[in-house]
Amino acid sequence: MNLKDLPSVDRLLTSNPSFIQWFGRRLTLLAYRTVLDELRNSEQNPQDTPTLQEISTLAEEKLRQWVAPSLKSVINASGVVLHTNLGRAPLSKAAISAMNSSAAGYSNLEFDLITGKRGSRTIHTEDSLVRLTGAEAGFVVNNCAAAVLLALSALAKGKNVLIPRSQLVEIGGGFRVPDVMKQSGAKLVEVGTTNKVRISDFSGCFEDIKNTGRILFLRAHRSNFKIVGFTEEPTLKEMCDLAHQHGTILIDDLGSGALIDTSKYGMDHEPTVQESLAAGADLVLFSGDKLVGGPQVGILLGRKDLIDKLKKHPLARAVRADKTCLAGTSATLMHYLMDEEEKEVPIWKMISYDLESLRMRTIEMRERLGQGEVIQGFSAVGGGALPGETIPTWLLAFKFPRPQQKLSRLRSNDPPVIARIENDKLVFDLRTVFDEDDKKLIIAIQNLF
Repeated sequence: MNLKDLPSVDRLLTSNPSFIQWFGRRLTLLAYRTVLDELRNSEQNPQDTPTLQEISTLAEEKLRQWVAPSLKSVINASGVVLHTNLGRAPLSKAAISAMNSSAAGYSNLEFDLITGKRGSRTIHTEDSLVRLTGAEAGFVVNNCAAAVLLALSALAKGKNVLIPRSQLVEIGGGFRVPDVMKQSGAKLVEVGTTNKVRISDFSGCFEDIKNTGRILFLRAHRSNFKIVGFTEEPTLKEMCDLAHQHGTILIDDLGSGALIDTSKYGMDHEPTVQESLAAGADLVLFSGDKLVGGPQVGILLGRKDLIDKLKKHPLARAVRADKTCLAGTSATLMHYLMDEEEKEVPIWKMISYDLESLRMRTIEMRERLGQGEVIQGFSAVGGGALPGETIPTWLLAFKFPRPQQKLSRLRSNDPPVIARIENDKLVFDLRTVFDEDDKKLIIAIQNLF
């Protein structure tokens, strides 16, 4: 190929003016320049100079790839209810509607409609949080990690923070409690051993350091792993009572933040927000996109004087929740207040799915496909909540010679389908598939054959 024979960018632009109409001049120009550069720098240049049409085809491929959104809706047939990599909790219809109608355009985010003056964005969730949990006050930030950092920065800077050694956790993305403490200016004081922590360890530790500065207690719930065997830990109430006896406070980082009892679904009991407050925690922190089932936010509840201090801290503005998340969170909380979480909040609808109904739905899909087998299996709660907890389910299973290749094909489907391999079989768990996506899933499976 003679590089001198390659057409100019101007000639390419005029040869196919529709590209500018579809994709805009800036992107079209960049696509043509990129294709020409690749042709010039290619180590395997074709003998014949590409035609205008061939270059335009290459440019169009790039343009369509560039304008396609990287964030796509997927069908989650993995059976993991709170799939961290798939955006955790799917939102309720009311939450989606609120985020669209109340927040997409202008809103009274920080405008008092009664006085006509500047208002506060905190009011849009605080009343619901207080009614639901009995806390004195509440505050919403952009995620739970931000909530932890804000609480420690505002309340623990320069203080000794006592925390059980068994709770120095690392969660997804390398987020470590000791690192957050260091960033906030708090001084980490490890209490007890990895597997054994007693309330007497806290008492002894408190006496050892009481003359070295102010002290604060922290409990970090192990949301994504368990310590089993020869173990011991003080109860939250014991820790709160001891903290209050010494005139200090306790912050409880719950992580997942269950608002209802998980044990009624056959799972281990996850400490609820209400139980933490009742035990005496001065400040409770948890996520809004895990067991709450709403958009990604971090929620802080507790004493009004502490919440007021957090709201005024300079870091609060940097980590505040935006209008869409506040609208979605408010709508999600309303489901709990109206006792309709099992019906309206997708994660609880999935977790409480009637097993026989799930079996019949899976059988119906197998019959519509005319192949596959229906087998028993387990769904996972996932998402840094209830570590290792599974729920009995029914799976639609297929035996393929190379199942990994089939998984790859499913991911390239439109919409992408996420499934899993179990005992060398490709399996689909309908627990986490919305009813309206059944037809799309059937087509995706049919395309595998």
